[in-house]
Amino acid sequence: MSTTGELVSKLIQAFMIGDRDAFRTAAEKYIAEERRKNHHILARDIEKLLLNGAATTTSTKTLSLIGTHATDLPHDKERGVVLVEVIDPKRTLESLVLAQNVQHTLDTIIQENRKMDILRSYGLRPASKILFCGPPGCGKTIAAEAVAQALYLPLVLVRFDAIVSSYLGETAANLRKVFDFVRTRPMVALFDEFDAIGKSRTAEEEHGELKRVVNSFLQMLDGFRGETMIIAATNHQGLLDSALWRRFDEIVFFDRPNSEAIREVLLRNMKQLGLEQGIDLELLSRDLAGMSHADIERVALDATKVAVLADKYPIDAETLRSSAQNQRRRVSLTNNMTSKAEKHVSQFPKTDKKDVHIRQAKE
Repeated sequence: MSTTGELVSKLIQAFMIGDRDAFRTAAEKYIAEERRKNHHILARDIEKLLLNGAATTTSTKTLSLIGTHATDLPHDKERGVVLVEVIDPKRTLESLVLAQNVQHTLDTIIQENRKMDILRSYGLRPASKILFCGPPGCGKTIAAEAVAQALYLPLVLVRFDAIVSSYLGETAANLRKVFDFVRTRPMVALFDEFDAIGKSRTAEEEHGELKRVVNSFLQMLDGFRGETMIIAATNHQGLLDSALWRRFDEIVFFDRPNSEAIREVLLRNMKQLGLEQGIDLELLSRDLAGMSHADIERVALDATKVAVLADKYPIDAETLRSSAQNQRRRVSLTNNMTSKAEKHVSQFPKTDKKDVHIRQAKE
């Protein structure tokens, strides 16, 4: 094993002679050495610099994990599909409109992980298994991206459409491959739409294979000791198996925006063109109450596009009002279709089942 001094010497030599490959190899070994010494923040900072440098010298950057290639990613055995997607996070926490309690919780999680070396010196561990829950479109996925960005880590999105297999036992095997992969180095692993595999084991409509998958996931989560942060996100927390809740270090509930947050989302997304004077955003915010962050953002972006195409800005009240009405119609249509689908499913005959206790996430 090379010493730190030897690695620094190799870095300087490679730089002086312009050997890019040798420089990158030495840098990767230096990062690995700092990580071995538990200097995780320094290792991540250097890794981020190396990634940014690579982005400016190559036409495409297909992977954000240093030393990892597409062939190294976990694959489904039968179909050959990749089980994860690696994302270089761009969104920041500062760019999001979050409730104060959510912002505080995320700041605490980030602070703990930035100072994990200090915590570990006292026999403590940072929060690394997090559950995001709440209505769709309220910022769970982009918050995970922002957390990864704040920690200088790549975001690895676990693809449940690829993990769930029709072959007996293959879904659990795919989960094992994913856990083995995220254990290899620090990253943020996002299990989005987590209820796809985390449903209650008492639900009679679920077949035995998915119940075994829940058991497998519980065992893997309990035994996971890597440096990776695991974030599970769901729009249907009421469907989750009760045993899953206590496995997470922190539970964060993302609710729909209040009137103040609605105004902030609108203003942030229309700042490029600006708003006509005299528009009553407070009245519009009350009218948009109950919509998600994504719905509100769409109102603002739709109004902006209309104004740009009409070469008419700043955005006037009529354009904004029309965009709001269009989004209300879309939301109403979506809700109606969802209700019909749920009603159709509920008409299938089922055996009697026990009531499942649903633990509500604390704000």
